[in-house]
Amino acid sequence: MGGVCCAQCCASNASGLAAGVAVGLLWSAGKVSVPKRTSLAVDRAVLGTGSLWFWSLSIAVVAVIAGIFTAWRRWFAFRESRLTETKLREQLFAHILRLHVAYHDHTQTGQLMSRASSDLLQIQGFVVMIPITASNLMMVATIVVILAVQQPLLALIALAPLPLLNVLATRFSRRIHPAVLAVQAEQAQLATVVEEAVSGVRVIKGFGAEGVTAARLRVEADDIRRVSLQSARVRSAFLPALDLLPNLGLIAVLAVGGHRVLNGQMTPGEMLEFMQYIGLLIFPLRNLGMTVAFGQRAAAALLRVNEVLSTVPAVHDAVAPVALPDGDRVGEVSFAHVAFGYDGNNQVLRDFDLRIPAGASVAVVGATGSGKSTVARLLVRFYDVNEGAICIDGVDVRDLTLADLRHAVAIVFEDTFLFHDTVAANIAFSRPDASHADVEAAARLAGAHDFILRLPEGYATLLGERGFSLSGGQRQRVALARAILADPRVLVLDDATSAVDPSKEHEIREAMTTVMEGRTTIVIAHRPGTIALADTVVLLDEGQVVATGTHDELLATSERYRAVLAALADLDDAVDGDADGDTDRDVVVEVR
Repeated sequence: MGGVCCAQCCASNASGLAAGVAVGLLWSAGKVSVPKRTSLAVDRAVLGTGSLWFWSLSIAVVAVIAGIFTAWRRWFAFRESRLTETKLREQLFAHILRLHVAYHDHTQTGQLMSRASSDLLQIQGFVVMIPITASNLMMVATIVVILAVQQPLLALIALAPLPLLNVLATRFSRRIHPAVLAVQAEQAQLATVVEEAVSGVRVIKGFGAEGVTAARLRVEADDIRRVSLQSARVRSAFLPALDLLPNLGLIAVLAVGGHRVLNGQMTPGEMLEFMQYIGLLIFPLRNLGMTVAFGQRAAAALLRVNEVLSTVPAVHDAVAPVALPDGDRVGEVSFAHVAFGYDGNNQVLRDFDLRIPAGASVAVVGATGSGKSTVARLLVRFYDVNEGAICIDGVDVRDLTLADLRHAVAIVFEDTFLFHDTVAANIAFSRPDASHADVEAAARLAGAHDFILRLPEGYATLLGERGFSLSGGQRQRVALARAILADPRVLVLDDATSAVDPSKEHEIREAMTTVMEGRTTIVIAHRPGTIALADTVVLLDEGQVVATGTHDELLATSERYRAVLAALADLDDAVDGDADGDTDRDVVVEVR
């Protein structure tokens, strides 16, 4: 699939590349005509009675025309190569976003960044060479025919090294490919180290681990230097030979052709013409090694890009999707005999059954690792269930398009991800066309309006990387406003107050109470105050529902519930070292 997609990108630019090749052929024709005109100028004007001005002007005009075609050839080559790069980058980026979450769980971000940047540059560099190489090959073929027709013996002498040149080029291609592939793989590893260092800079500084991180970078940089030198050694062994062989033919032509001129078998102009043709061959033949190297780098890059493009998303739209029903009471959620495990073997949820009426709120409580967050991830199809079914308003989530599903369900995660953009743009992330009044209304419901107005530029304030210029509670309220503006049928609050200092938790809870009113809500929490917001509490243990009731009922009747809350409280105390909830956390993606 990936190879087909890349081929389609190149095919879509075929007309532009064809125009570049056509212009290149005209350039070749102009270049090839110059030696003949030089020969005539020498024989008819320098050694004869013809007009030197005429022949000089004729050569100058042809040279100017060839120069114009050179400019056009480069313009077409670079225009089409950049267009190919742009289309591939857009296609790759769109495919990366379509890939299932499990793929991203096991793929390094730096690897994907490398494929979307340096690998595409290698492909772009090769596409540039297509019109240039085509015109060079045409010029070589034309010159070979002219030489063979005019001076067969000298042509045989001059072109004798070409078979050896072909052997060297083949061996060069075979040896340079793995060397180039190794360089690009090491560059991707370096990109991964840099990306992790930038993303985790607060952890690095917090632990004083700058030296450790710098050492990791040195290892990767040294690996790049090592494999790059190996690639350079391959080039240094072959490229001088590719450069020398055409010149050996030129020396032989000088020896034999000189005697033919002295013997009267050739005119000086014909000798000069022949030498010029040999000279014109040198650059295209030398360029052969560069073209082969570009081709090998592009082939290695294309393989790496195709590794991503050929990955089929495990979670995708239904073949014949259906729409969610409309009505006044929508948002019913049901989990029917759901079983799921991240690796397919170790089950996180086992025969999980839960029905949430439209407009109701349910708190899912359980010990660490009991599968609470997995419930939310399955609901929005970050993963698909192994067994059973999940339905919204009677429709299996697998029968919906992913876009419809993720507009119907909004999640506020424990670790909120805000973009490097304005506050208003972060709130309107899922609805970029929302009016400022709608954005402000959502912020008011989330309890974020007042603190936003105190920011330097209010809603137009540009947030820092991941929103770390705000406190944990402020980030959570912005995330809550973002979910409110999406106006989902189902709202999932996945430990939405865990990053907030307990002394400020009531502010978030007040906002959550307003937002939850009349809306189907799943609250994944471990703090009693947050759990109490829900109409019903579900106790999850080893992937199954073991108790259901209100918070007070379960406190009174379930020893297991009391034990889980006590354990979670101890864990909460252990991580509450940061008063503002600004502890550094892993990368989290928030999806609509």
